[in-house]
Amino acid sequence: MEAGVTLETVFAQTLALYLRPVQAFLDDPAVSEILINGPDEIFVEMGGKLQPTDAKFDHADHVFALAKNIAQYVGRTLDWENPLLDGRLPNGSRVHITLPPVARKGICIAIRKFFREALTVEKLLGFGSITQPAADFLDACVKTEMNVIIAGGTGSGKTSLLNVMSSFIPNDQRIIVIEDSTELQLQQPHLLYYETRPSDRQGRGEVTIRHLFRSAMRMRPDRVVIGEVRGGEALDMIQAMVSGHKGSMSTTHASTPRETLSRIETLCLMGDVEMPLWALRSQISMALDVIVQVSRFHDGSRKITHISEVLELNDGQYQLRDMFVFKTEGRDEDGRILGQLEPTGRLPTFAEQIKVAGLRFPKDMLDAARARRAERERRRAAATPPA
Repeated sequence: MEAGVTLETVFAQTLALYLRPVQAFLDDPAVSEILINGPDEIFVEMGGKLQPTDAKFDHADHVFALAKNIAQYVGRTLDWENPLLDGRLPNGSRVHITLPPVARKGICIAIRKFFREALTVEKLLGFGSITQPAADFLDACVKTEMNVIIAGGTGSGKTSLLNVMSSFIPNDQRIIVIEDSTELQLQQPHLLYYETRPSDRQGRGEVTIRHLFRSAMRMRPDRVVIGEVRGGEALDMIQAMVSGHKGSMSTTHASTPRETLSRIETLCLMGDVEMPLWALRSQISMALDVIVQVSRFHDGSRKITHISEVLELNDGQYQLRDMFVFKTEGRDEDGRILGQLEPTGRLPTFAEQIKVAGLRFPKDMLDAARARRAERERRRAAATPPA
């Protein structure tokens, strides 16, 4: 190997040859995802919507060679015994590969592009994904070390929002980031990145998120940020939150804040610790402070639809307090969703902690709270019979 040429460079150059049929989409900033369903069927996601393309690979062997090179680059096995692979390209884009007979159409490759330019609150505001009051409130939640779960469906923008919210963490804190495949782009100076590892051909050497989380607890973290909880590690996370590790953040798949609690509960039950359901629910309600719900709408836009506080159990059942809710107002002539993420007038039970930290509630939240209180008093007065 020539001087100055790294193994990373060689892999990048080799993969570039096999990626040539889709290179234009990799270079196009408007494309967020590339879906290869065999050699003759390639879709891309643009503006939140999938659309077919005319791009094709020469033959199935070309796609197989691309898949094998990606597997070699990430040091993982891809064959009929191991037909599924999670990895990433040299540029950081996330890749998932499935081989036949698991994938009946042939070799399928999904590439979720990695954008070097970090997403910011200002960009989310520009996209209409969040409002300034909601962003200010989430900033206060992070700074007062609330435990936050971001929930949503596939492609709804969970990781992007987690990236933005992680930027609210103060620079003087030690942060440990745990992911299956590196996607988060935190900018703080004191960071440790952990990444999972699959087992080898003999089933040895696997390192799961659960292993990494337990290790992280021994590394004196101020914050732990988990890319996504999807298994028994949810119970470790919940127990760590309850035992004093505040300010953790993660994502999970769920469609509503209430479904998020059920999802976390189910993941905890996948662990190897048996616990009565009432005790588990009690721990979850004590551990989690805020759920941020994100959704991808039919017009392709991604928006926060709920910011909800997790309250104490009521007769063994979860309770939520919505503090921001997206209210839909219809569509414009181009079919785009019209609406606004509005404060409900409810303030969180940790309001005093925000004040003690020297932070303030957004004016819109306080105005909505005053209006709600005035309406409640008006109704009470109307219901009171005259003396």
